[in-house]
Amino acid sequence: MFYDTGCYGGVVLGELPEAVQQRLAGLPGEWLEYDAPTGMIVVRHIQPSAGPSLPTITGELVRMLAELPEAAQAAIPGGELFVHTEQSQLVRLKVEAGGALRIEWAHPDYEKARPQPWAGRGERLEIVEPRVQRLNGTVSFATPDAARAARELETLADSYEGLYPEGDLVVTPDASKPGVIVEVRDLNLDVLLMVERLRQLAAPGSLTGHIEVSSFATVYPEQHLRFVFRDGAPWVQRPVLWEDAGRRPAPAGSV
Repeated sequence: MFYDTGCYGGVVLGELPEAVQQRLAGLPGEWLEYDAPTGMIVVRHIQPSAGPSLPTITGELVRMLAELPEAAQAAIPGGELFVHTEQSQLVRLKVEAGGALRIEWAHPDYEKARPQPWAGRGERLEIVEPRVQRLNGTVSFATPDAARAARELETLADSYEGLYPEGDLVVTPDASKPGVIVEVRDLNLDVLLMVERLRQLAAPGSLTGHIEVSSFATVYPEQHLRFVFRDGAPWVQRPVLWEDAGRRPAPAGSV
């Protein structure tokens, strides 16, 4: 899935007088509209393909909020709109309870993100398309045959037919144990294939380190992630994007 501009999310306005609802429903707009049955500002089903998305969406949102009388503004439950801009940025328009509007640019941060156990290939995973994945990181594991492990990993990297046949995979002996250290630098490889092969080669409970998955192409920031290995078990870690209390990641969405 390649990056495209767009918007998703919604803002709950709550109960409004009939006259206010009619004014909101009659406002012209390219991106946003008022949905009377739900009492929400929602994204139109057909979104424009040209024009600057962020200033247009922000202007439409502010215009709709301005139609509310003061008492209704104070009673707004709130909500969030997420905008993918032409500059490959993710921006959140957050309407807080009471009507305050905050505009925030996503700044991915792994340091405070909480990893989640990964169940394996059967688990649905929102991730960068394999043929454009860019892998970086270092892992180590114990193995009785370091030469075989290096050979199999190098063959996997060399034989993968991605769109960006570049990057490095370096396998060196681990002096602290009978095993290897694997470093990947801007490697174009399907991370699920690599994780599967690492788990096959590693002695039980010995796989440690991490592999970060980004992209050579421009894709949704929400799709970036990191595989973390703890005592042989794989965990998935999404970067935290916002400075909220709790520092939670944005929900994945499509446009």
